[in-house]
Amino acid sequence: MTKPHHQNSRLSPPTKSDTVKAVSQIAVSIVEDDSHIRQILGSWLRGSKDFVCVSENRSGEAALVDIPRNKPDVVLMDVNLPGMSGIDCVRQLKPKLPKTQFLMLTVYEDSDHIFNALAAGATGYLLKQTPCEELLAAIRQIYVGQSPMTGSIARMVVDTFRASKPQPTEEYNLTQREREVLELLARGYLYKEISDALKISVPTVNTHIRHIYEK
Repeated sequence: MTKPHHQNSRLSPPTKSDTVKAVSQIAVSIVEDDSHIRQILGSWLRGSKDFVCVSENRSGEAALVDIPRNKPDVVLMDVNLPGMSGIDCVRQLKPKLPKTQFLMLTVYEDSDHIFNALAAGATGYLLKQTPCEELLAAIRQIYVGQSPMTGSIARMVVDTFRASKPQPTEEYNLTQREREVLELLARGYLYKEISDALKISVPTVNTHIRHIYEK
C-alpha cells in the first residue's frame, strides 16, 4: 500500500461535520488492527469529497458493536484480525446489515480466504497494496452494486477454475464470455478496455464479474 505524502501527520479526532454524511457521500467504516494502515485508509477517505469515514475499529469484536450503530454503506474489512477474523465478523454482520457492502482488504491471495470471505457475505476482495485511486474506485463500484476484482485476484480465480473439475450444471461452470472477461482482467485490462475488446458495455462487464464471484 503506497503511503500518502502526509503519512506522518497525526490523525485528529473527527469533528461533528466529519461524521455528518452528505447526500452525495459514501459512508465507510474501517476495520483494521494495524494503526499505520488504518491511518492511511482514513486519510485517503478524508482526502476525497466522495466519502465520509464514519468509524474506525481495531478488532472484529469492536466492529460488531460499532458498525450496526453507524450503518455504513461500505466496510473495509481486514481478514487477519486479532481474535475474531474479518471473515467471521462479516458472517455475523451481514445478516444484520444486508444493505451494507463488505470489501475485504488483505495480504492473502489464496483461494480459501477469498472463497470463505465471499461465502460469509463479502462483495469484493482487494489486496492491501492496491493503490489509493484503485481502492477508492473499488468502493464506488461496490456501492453501486458492482463487484471489484483486481488482476492478481483474477489470475488466482482463473487458476482455480482451471484446476477444478467441471461441475454438472451451468450454475457452477463459467460461460465462454465469463472466461473471456476473466482472462482479460487477469492480463491487466481495465473494465473499459474489456468492454471495448469484447464489444460489450461496462455494466455488462460488471455483471459477468459478479456472476464469476457468485460461482
